[in-house]
Formats: sequence, structure tokens, C-alpha cells
Amino acid sequence: MARFHYSLQSILDIKMKMETQARQEFSVARNALDEEEEKLGALKDRKGLYEAESEELRKGTLDFLAMEENRRSVLVMENFIDTQTEEVHRAEKKLERARIALTNVMMERKTHETLKEKAFENFLLEENRAEIKIVDELTSYTYGQKKAEKA
Repeated sequence: MARFHYSLQSILDIKMKMETQARQEFSVARNALDEEEEKLGALKDRKGLYEAESEELRKGTLDFLAMEENRRSVLVMENFIDTQTEEVHRAEKKLERARIALTNVMMERKTHETLKEKAFENFLLEENRAEIKIVDELTSYTYGQKKAEKA
């Protein structure tokens, strides 16, 4: 029996490597987004602490200097949060681009795998036909030999 050889195997191998690379890029983008979201969460927590401190400053003896400093701190945190929110959006866009690239590469690989499977099925059909032909030839030969012996 002949061995199956897929003529586009090298392309399939390249597609598999490209998929692995796209998965890694997606993972890096996912980690970057997680990191940016953690930073944003930390900034929001810090702003919350300043706001709680502001409430405490209003309850006790009024220290206008401390209250003004606290107000500035809250404003600075709001600016940091706005900036960090933009970073999160950028990271989300990168993640989406990486996801789309990964999806495309996976579809290409699956297409080539489907082509390989069909080529293998055709190979098996051809092998079956060749085997049937050999069996028919052997049967014809054997029948011809028996007929020749009788004559």
C-alpha cells in the first residue's frame, strides 16, 4: 500500500505555527489589558480613600488647608483615572485586534486541515479502487487459468 503524502503539508505547518504565534500575541494582549485594569482599579481605590478622608475632614475641626490639599488629591486622581481609562481602552482595542487575527489564522488552519482530510479520503478511495482492480485481475487470471486447464 502506498503512503499518503499531502502536497500542502508545509503550508499547513506554517499555518499551525502562525496560530501558535497568534495565540501568544493574544495572551500578551490579554495580560496587558488585565494589568491596565488592575492599575485603574488601584487608582479608583486610592480616589475612594481620598474621598473618605474628605468626609472625615468635614466632620472634625475644619482645616481648610488639609481640605484643599485633599480636594487637589481627588482631582489629580480623577485625571489619573481618565488617563488610565484611555490606556484600558487602548489595551482593549489591541486585544480585539489580536482576537480577530487569531480567529482568522484559526480559520485558515482549519481550512487546510479540511483540505488535508479530503485529500486523504481521496487517497483512500484511489487505494480501494486499485485494490479492487488487482483483485479483479487476479480473479480473471485465475478463471482464465482454470478455463485453459479444462481445454
